[in-house]
Amino acid sequence: MTKSLVIKNADVVVTMNGARDELKGADIRVMGGVIDAVGHGLSGDETLNAQGCVVTPGMVNTHHHLSQTLTRAVPGGQDALLFGWLQSLYPIWQKFGPEEMFVSAQVGLAELALSGCTLSSDHLYHFPKGVRLEDTIDAAKTIGIRFHPTRGSMSIGESDGGLPPDVMCEKEADILDDCIRVIDAHHDASEGAMVRVGIAPCSPFSVSRELMRDSAILARDKGVMLHTHLAENDEDIAYSLEKFGCRPGQYAEDLGWTGPDVWHAHCVKLDGQEIDLFSKSGTGVAHCPCSNCRLGSGIAPVRAMRDAGVKVGLGVDGSASNDAGHLLDEARQMLLLQRVQNGADAMSAREVLEIATLGGAQVLGRSDCGSLEVGKRADFAIWDMTSGIATAGSWDPVAALVLTGPHQVRDLYVEGRAVVRDGHLTGVELGKIVEHQNRLAARFM
Repeated sequence: MTKSLVIKNADVVVTMNGARDELKGADIRVMGGVIDAVGHGLSGDETLNAQGCVVTPGMVNTHHHLSQTLTRAVPGGQDALLFGWLQSLYPIWQKFGPEEMFVSAQVGLAELALSGCTLSSDHLYHFPKGVRLEDTIDAAKTIGIRFHPTRGSMSIGESDGGLPPDVMCEKEADILDDCIRVIDAHHDASEGAMVRVGIAPCSPFSVSRELMRDSAILARDKGVMLHTHLAENDEDIAYSLEKFGCRPGQYAEDLGWTGPDVWHAHCVKLDGQEIDLFSKSGTGVAHCPCSNCRLGSGIAPVRAMRDAGVKVGLGVDGSASNDAGHLLDEARQMLLLQRVQNGADAMSAREVLEIATLGGAQVLGRSDCGSLEVGKRADFAIWDMTSGIATAGSWDPVAALVLTGPHQVRDLYVEGRAVVRDGHLTGVELGKIVEHQNRLAARFM
């Protein structure tokens, strides 16, 4: 018989339901991986005391390159714009193998889990030395959070006018064949799925028009989502205008890359027409504020997107262009940048928290996640707001999550199972995977 778990006496339960209710002194009952009840005075077979805590839906990360946790703070790319940064790192990434992909994914997903993330995507677009998407999928299983890996690709190398080295590119027929293989092997379209797979050509400057179009056709045939980088910086816009004779939004629309089954990373340089296109088509955006700052790309027009009805989620992007993978830090950075751009009243802490949770779930097409409501999956974070120095003196505990911290979750549950308990990962020994990662990084240095 399935036992029930009750999270008891939370100072605040941030539901993210339709009314955005915040329930004081409330309980959550979990049964069979699903939220069975939210309210007061609930009972169950097991209880977990959440007094002094805020409970939120799990954070959702809509864009990452997990393998980049092996190349943080690399000297050659620290002060470069996007294209130069990529060219400084390609020679390192092309030497990765399955071990590097597995361990870097473990480290990246562990970092996300400790920051309150219950669902993460990943964009893996280079497959050197026998690497397969399974290397990251297997890593996610050891951490225990939901995973939405995307089978990325690069097919246009330097000799054909693209950005990546030729050695990092694949034949387009092979790319499509492997997309079919991994979707058939791992994609789970059912409610509560722990793994879903997407198709994700790296960018318009590293694959052909034909691969972009064929990827969209294949994704719709298989019923999976599409993902790529778009309109990331001025270089990106200039490349699109020169090579394609149009802006990135028009290029995407022409090739079938708009719709509710598509989400684009960055979109820093979308103009008003492109924002309107994304709104009308239901196309999603993964906003990566820290990476956009680090690479000098600019401030994405998130306020304008949200006002137009565009689906927006948060992404940490790769740790080589961010140097961290912490979703609450990302949320705070988004708030600050939107206020710098649009004024101090442009975005509230609560709206930012919504984007980090429900917004991300909507971008990834997960109607079963993102809020704490009866029938939704039991994915939630418990934040201790009373014992740490970061929150000492805070008056509003919900706003404090974004404005002050804490910077690490106390407990994290996915599908009703503890992934983090009392600040410690339950599935792996963190010290061992960090030590393994550091050994690999030292070898590449």
